[in-house]
Amino acid sequence: MFKKLIHILFLPCNEATMLMEKQNAGNTSSKENWRLFMHLKICKWCMAYKKKLELLDEILKGKLFNEQKNEIKEFEIQGFKEKNLKKLDI
Repeated sequence: MFKKLIHILFLPCNEATMLMEKQNAGNTSSKENWRLFMHLKICKWCMAYKKKLELLDEILKGKLFNEQKNEIKEFEIQGFKEKNLKKLDI
């Protein structure tokens, strides 16, 4: 009963999940951060959601970083072709 009352007074779960997404984007105020912090202290479901959200964010950031890191530029391909053609001529 106490947890339900706290959910209603502090922050409902649907608003908490929205704030988690907003927090990941870096657009939350200190009041929103405090309300979310208090909600996460009492709601195990939202805490689990936050952990999954952080994991997915790390995976996606890592994947994007690796794609940018491994991107081969067109001039690099052309240079590779030219080097190999020169070696074949010798």
